[in-house]
Amino acid sequence: MSSHKGTLVIIGGAEDKYQQPEILEGVVSLIGGHAARLGIITTATEHPKESGHTYREVFSRLGVKETEILDIRSREDANAEENIRIMRDMDGFFFTGGDQLRITSILGGTRVYKELYYAFTHGAAVIGTSAGASVMCSTMIVEGNSNDAARKCTLKMAPGLGLVEGVIIDQHFDQRGRLGRLLCGVAENPGILGIGIDENTAIRVDPEDYFEVLGDNAVTVIDGRSIRKTNVSELEPDEILTITDACIHVLAKGHGYDLKAREVITLH
Repeated sequence: MSSHKGTLVIIGGAEDKYQQPEILEGVVSLIGGHAARLGIITTATEHPKESGHTYREVFSRLGVKETEILDIRSREDANAEENIRIMRDMDGFFFTGGDQLRITSILGGTRVYKELYYAFTHGAAVIGTSAGASVMCSTMIVEGNSNDAARKCTLKMAPGLGLVEGVIIDQHFDQRGRLGRLLCGVAENPGILGIGIDENTAIRVDPEDYFEVLGDNAVTVIDGRSIRKTNVSELEPDEILTITDACIHVLAKGHGYDLKAREVITLH
């Protein structure tokens, strides 16, 4: 396996698995089609058998002949030689939805995490949906108000897997009314990009640090560098957030974003 970063596919959740599974078909193509070997990591969910079986069936129907379910429920599992053996020579890894803190608290600092990071930095693809999307970045959103105005000090964040730098990612974005909480995250650190991904929508992050929008809905990008004023502080917590001059892009399929240059790109 050559030493170069792999591709990420970060899915906003509720991806179409049966009728028009465009995003998952793209995943199959990315990892090598029929000959691909895919590891399905069910750590996030409290129903790993059901979730693992669902995705194994879906990917099998889409033509992936070799899938392995990595049913890692504890840190002991995450250090087990058997799981390391399964992970070797995989072309990609798929994180199911659930609770993103389960992923980091179980995998963080373990042999499985080290193997995953090594595989990714040597060309393997990593795919995540819902909680598996949030966990991709260095700092992830764990909890915050949905369907509510942006309020100070209401966002709970934690370290993520660190596969993509300089961004925070939110999922089920428009469907759960999460613009306010992503604005809070960017207001707290305007140097990072906020990326909100709708359901049945994904971004494919190229090793050259740009992404393409996939799927039916939109991706929202918040660039905080232009912010002129916020009232973010620990004084008067839960107060309505004031934020001025934030730059917001809403992107549909056919568009992308250069994460280095911080510019929207039109792909076709």
